[in-house]
Amino acid sequence: ALCESALHTPYDSLKLGMLSVLSMLSGTIAIKQYFSIAPGTAATTARSFDLVKLAQECCYHNNRGIAGHGVRILTNISAFCQEKDLLPLEQDAVFGLEALLVLCSQDDSPGAQATLKIALTCMVKLVKCRPHLSQSVVESLLTQLRSAQDAARILMCHCLAAIAMQLPVLADGMLEDLMDLYKLIGRSATDKKQELLVSLATVIFVSSQKTLSSEIKTVIKQQLENASNGWTAYRIARQASRMGNHDMARELYQSLLTQVASEHFYFWLNSLKEFSHAEQCLTGLQEDNYSSALSCIAEALKSYHKGIASLTAASTPLNPLSFQCGFVKLRIDLLQAFSQLICTCNSLKTSPPPAIATTIAMTSGNDLQRCGRISNQARMKHSMEEFRNLATRYGDLYQSSFDADSATLRNVELQQQSCLLISHAIEALILDPESASFQEYSSSGTARVESEYERRMMSVFNHVLEEVESLNRKYAPLFWFCFLQHTACLCDAVIALLKVPLSFQRYFFQKLQSTSIKLALSPSARSSSDPIAVQNNQQLALKVEGVVQHGSKPGLFRKIQSVCLNVSSVLQSKSGQDYKIPIDNMTNEMEQRVEPHNDYFSTQFLLNFVILGSHIITVESSVIDSNGIVWKTGPKTTIFVKSLEDPYSQQVRLQQQQGQPPSQQQQQRTAYSRF
Repeated sequence: ALCESALHTPYDSLKLGMLSVLSMLSGTIAIKQYFSIAPGTAATTARSFDLVKLAQECCYHNNRGIAGHGVRILTNISAFCQEKDLLPLEQDAVFGLEALLVLCSQDDSPGAQATLKIALTCMVKLVKCRPHLSQSVVESLLTQLRSAQDAARILMCHCLAAIAMQLPVLADGMLEDLMDLYKLIGRSATDKKQELLVSLATVIFVSSQKTLSSEIKTVIKQQLENASNGWTAYRIARQASRMGNHDMARELYQSLLTQVASEHFYFWLNSLKEFSHAEQCLTGLQEDNYSSALSCIAEALKSYHKGIASLTAASTPLNPLSFQCGFVKLRIDLLQAFSQLICTCNSLKTSPPPAIATTIAMTSGNDLQRCGRISNQARMKHSMEEFRNLATRYGDLYQSSFDADSATLRNVELQQQSCLLISHAIEALILDPESASFQEYSSSGTARVESEYERRMMSVFNHVLEEVESLNRKYAPLFWFCFLQHTACLCDAVIALLKVPLSFQRYFFQKLQSTSIKLALSPSARSSSDPIAVQNNQQLALKVEGVVQHGSKPGLFRKIQSVCLNVSSVLQSKSGQDYKIPIDNMTNEMEQRVEPHNDYFSTQFLLNFVILGSHIITVESSVIDSNGIVWKTGPKTTIFVKSLEDPYSQQVRLQQQQGQPPSQQQQQRTAYSRF
């Protein structure tokens, strides 16, 4: 009914309202149900024809808002109904998007820019679901980029970057066009031109993530020297770090060191320069050259240690840089683990098995002893455990990054998967080949990738898994030659992972969403060092209150559904006699989940302190988002409690002591008098 009314109404305002509802519904699962109910019936065909006819008519409407909703409906139909033959609709969607692009890119008005955003969003969605349309869409964008207004150019560059992140669609000829436009834009220094310089540089970095030619570097640096300010140069360097162009990023950070007015900014830029140099050292890695790999890793570690020192100096109480420090420390430990694994594999090559290795293997019942005493040494097992420990630490970093964007979290997840991959390869090739399982790793490449970095990492994961599985099935490490093949496979896997340039994602530089929790505990002592007194026959009612604080964009990536509070107590020191007390009364371990109301929450805990002495109470908070995922955001607060003996028990104890036989008291006095 809504489609029929929109088709026949002569009022544009009414048609715009109905189309906005239909375009919103077309982006949900309702569109699939709309086209799939009772397929083949005449009613379904008529309904489908009404919606398609309405969208096709509105695509070229003289009202930009109506045209934008029309192309959005066509795009959503093409994207969500992929099992149907929708070639005519695909072409209609592309033609409608191109018409809107030409119309809105020449207009700087807010209405035109809003419609242009709709059209560009539809382009990204259409290319993502229909990759064969990417070439025509990209050519249309590049053609219109020269004649468009600056505000439209910025949006179009964002669209090109989003498409190039998904598919390698920018050819060398297109890159030359972008460089020509970059030279043309660099002659002006207005704010719009500065923003456009950053957007165009991002597209160039995305389209040439593997290699950035010296000519491109020269053009970018010349334009930055001529027409840009320091902030623009920093943003471009930041984009280069995100796209893995560390050589370019290092040069830009180096040029900015003398242009900042704060020592914290200086140390921040210096740390970024060192990190970029460290990653640039890893680009010289070569396959089958393990000694060179050790040298490259050692050089990278040297720069990373310099960078972490500068990064620590750049942190302030208001900006502690906790995620950045944690991410870099994990990267350092990962490089050290890779270096140690290569050294271990090299040492195995120089220790061939003794002549009695076969006899030792038959006596011990361990066939791996055929390869010598070093085959099952603790070094390989320690290396495997170290990679698993690193994977656990990456998981902890992931859980503590509630405010991070999805790309940053995916980057941390990829680092965790690389650690798990190497530990699995060590186990499958060296330690326990017979019980190795590949089923849990076989589906790692089925997920849709969102960036070139992720695509390359997933390609390395799949290649390493195939090599490990092939060696595991063909050659068990029961002979020295086969064992050497297995250790070479481990070293090749390390080099393949390190050859993918690390991507420093947005959260490393920007915190678009900010969420923090402040806790208040009562009762509280006058000072942090003074304990709270409580009698051992009573319970302490601990009230925990909290406030959720947000930044300028609350809930941008995820929202807090509830807060999880964990309370635990630990006995610090005992006083008085040692009684046999049930274990349940010795510890306090409690957890409660509360839902904030207007960003405020409160709850209470009843704690027992039967044992006399000093106790430490720890209250730790974590948040649960709308998807039920637990995030360890903190904070963690501690208070001190002193458990005292109740007056009645103290009086009874004193009376019992006074009623003891005199001889025993005399003996006690005599014994004490000796000292």
